[in-house]
Amino acid sequence: MIAAMPDNAFAQAVDGKSVLEKTSQIYKRWEGMDIRFTTSVRSDKNGISESFEGTIAMKDDKFVLETPDMKTWFDGITQWTYMSRTGEVNVITPSGSDLQLLNPMILLQSYQKDFNVSYIGESTSANAKTAYDVALIPRKKDDIEKIELQIEKSTSLPVKLVVTMHNDMRNVIHVKTIKEAAFADDIFTFPENEYPDAELIDLR
Repeated sequence: MIAAMPDNAFAQAVDGKSVLEKTSQIYKRWEGMDIRFTTSVRSDKNGISESFEGTIAMKDDKFVLETPDMKTWFDGITQWTYMSRTGEVNVITPSGSDLQLLNPMILLQSYQKDFNVSYIGESTSANAKTAYDVALIPRKKDDIEKIELQIEKSTSLPVKLVVTMHNDMRNVIHVKTIKEAAFADDIFTFPENEYPDAELIDLR
């Protein structure tokens, strides 16, 4: 005999999915997203602790991510990453987990397929607003152990993401601003003419 699922467990599963679905629908409705964020990466085991600011321009499954040390373009198939310190551009065809690690906001498209969703509860965001907390656990064994999202109740937009890795790495992302924006498709492709001295390293 199969035991019945407790009512509260069923409600939590439904609530978590419905919270994310509202956020996903906003992304699908908007022409694109312009995001500004701060992130803190920490690993006590590996002696890593760093913080920096960045921006993300997103449209459909494409994005441009910029931080002080690098800039990444993804056109939906190919990813180019320019490292300012070395002047090198690594070119790859990324996997889904590669993209999620680099730009967790891409989860707005793939969470239904790749993750089990659970509702944690309510909290207060850095803006002193009520927020929902949702956890995502990969369905397949992955470098990612779990991803936690804090989503403001009034806007259904994410304000905080915490990515925990199996190797003890933890990335905490605070979304400073997120707004609708329109972007031309060509901005998501590496502009070779703007980096004439860059060395392209094709790892595909």
